[in-house]
Amino acid sequence: MESVKGSCVLSKMATNERHGENSPYFDGWKAYDAYPFHPTDRPDGVIQMGLAENQLCLDMIRDWIEKNPQASICTPEGLHMFKDVALFQDYHGLPRFRQAVAKFMERGRGNKVRFDPERIVMGGGATGANELITFCLADDGDAFLVPSPYYPAFDRDLGWRTKVQIIPVHCNSSNNFQITRPALETAYDQATRTGSTVKGLVIANPSNPLGTCLDRTTLESLVAFATEKRIHLVADEIYAATVFHNPTTQFVSVAEVIRDNAADPARCDPDLIHIVYSLSKDMGLPGLRVGVVYSYNDAVVRCGRRMSSFGLVSSQTQHLLAAMLSDEDFVGRLLLESSRRLGERHGRFSKGLERVGIRCLESSCAGLFVWMDLRHLLKEASYEGELALWRVIVNEVKLNVSPGVSFHCVEPGWFRVCFANMDEGTMEVALQRIRAFIQGKEAGDGRENNDVGVVKPPAGKKRWQKDLRLSFKTVRRSEEGHVSSSPLRMSPHSPIPRSPLLWARN
Repeated sequence: MESVKGSCVLSKMATNERHGENSPYFDGWKAYDAYPFHPTDRPDGVIQMGLAENQLCLDMIRDWIEKNPQASICTPEGLHMFKDVALFQDYHGLPRFRQAVAKFMERGRGNKVRFDPERIVMGGGATGANELITFCLADDGDAFLVPSPYYPAFDRDLGWRTKVQIIPVHCNSSNNFQITRPALETAYDQATRTGSTVKGLVIANPSNPLGTCLDRTTLESLVAFATEKRIHLVADEIYAATVFHNPTTQFVSVAEVIRDNAADPARCDPDLIHIVYSLSKDMGLPGLRVGVVYSYNDAVVRCGRRMSSFGLVSSQTQHLLAAMLSDEDFVGRLLLESSRRLGERHGRFSKGLERVGIRCLESSCAGLFVWMDLRHLLKEASYEGELALWRVIVNEVKLNVSPGVSFHCVEPGWFRVCFANMDEGTMEVALQRIRAFIQGKEAGDGRENNDVGVVKPPAGKKRWQKDLRLSFKTVRRSEEGHVSSSPLRMSPHSPIPRSPLLWARN
């Protein structure tokens, strides 16, 4: 239990370790928050490459707001709607908002499927939506299977307050980390043998951190697995509209599998399938806290709406976004331009890495990051070796990247690096630092204390401590937009609980 003054009067829920506040995933954020990069004020500062945020099309959204002032109740043009929006709203959500979100989900999936606004349940961002669906489906001590590597904060979102166990289904680079039916069967059998009740399988499609999309055959296999085992399948599709290149790779939503296979109840039971979505990645609006659970199960929709009372989207946000998402011409242009800009940024960044001999997962076709392979730079092929390299990258090269161990990757040496949360100039500075670091290692011929490529601190400033356990306070933000302030010895959104099941290998 966390050592806090007066902890004897706090609940076990408030003080337990399932929030997982000790993780290198957020330790790097401490270094960034303490001394963030600025091109003129802090050119030697830490560049934030650990935040999967999409800032590439915010100019288009800002322009739309300027041209449509009536969409906001905070302008003279929209003030006439103030009373209607400000008064109590049913927790089902504004009908026009749910209709607009349903249409946007269809548009982001190529208009191949239809979504019923009456099945949309709101949550406070994808974090709230993930917890909401977990509360609906599982009891204290039940388990979810999650293919790894996976988004670190799944451990917090799915398991902290629900007390549900997360069991990784480990995948490896031999097949580009693709999930296979044998791996699922092994993880399921091992969990049941140890007494766990497996209630569901959680997948992210497109994947965070891999940036890959599941093909139709794999999705159909996962749906069949869930149906045969009579467990739930939760598909996190928050990156659905971030597919940016490789025309032969099309995003396939689990909704398409339901549409095409619902006539075969032995292989596809829609009552077991649920989609989590948000506007944080596809539109780049994590701060607006718009999360969605879309379920094909009537009972889940009813229960989810009752539970959504604890994480509603503000009616002011609903009002604004209902107008924006209903502008079909704008939505079409935004999705096309976002895909184009993401593809350009990904191409420039990955090519910059290739020039110094760093490869990334080649099957990446979506997302706001690359899955970078630095296994050849490890002094030893272990998690300790990975973290030693990570400390150098954060402390000396001054780049906050996320080590694979945070994502429960079974192979040490992989790192997630985000590229869409910065401007072009900052990205170029990051690439320059990486080039200098690699060239310095080559010039140093493996010498332990080679300083070539290290970003030198200004006179009078100390380098970061080796363990990154800083002792002052700062404000930081998770990928879903949460903001908090607390002593930096404990990260506020660390994703790694200390459950023995968490590290079980299958």
